Amino acid sequence: MSKVRVSRIGEQMKKELSQIIQREIKDPRIGFVTVTAVEVTGDLQLAKVFISVMGSEDQKENSIAALQKAKGFIRSELGKRIQLRHTPDLQFKIDVSIDYGSRIENLLNDIKKDSEDEL
Repeated sequence: MSKVRVSRIGEQMKKELSQIIQREIKDPRIGFVTVTAVEVTGDLQLAKVFISVMGSEDQKENSIAALQKAKGFIRSELGKRIQLRHTPDLQFKIDVSIDYGSRIENLLNDIKKDSEDEL
């Protein structure tokens, strides 16, 4: 299958998953969750959903557990919204790139402060 179509499907899934998680799921364990990316395999059988959760490690684990429990509902809602022959199986993963980026930014700011203090 063409990479362009797979990436378009991934972007559409990202948009729909964000709406489903924010508006449809009523589980209180799900905190402030943002869908950052969706990687779909070429045969459209599997979709890795990368999410970012604001909060502690415990809140992140609770949010992942709640999403795993609601995976069947999310997948059925996704199948209704996106017309595909097969709705991909969903795997939820924590996206650490935002935390990594903020850590790098803090380190760079510390280096900048240290160099300014030396002058």
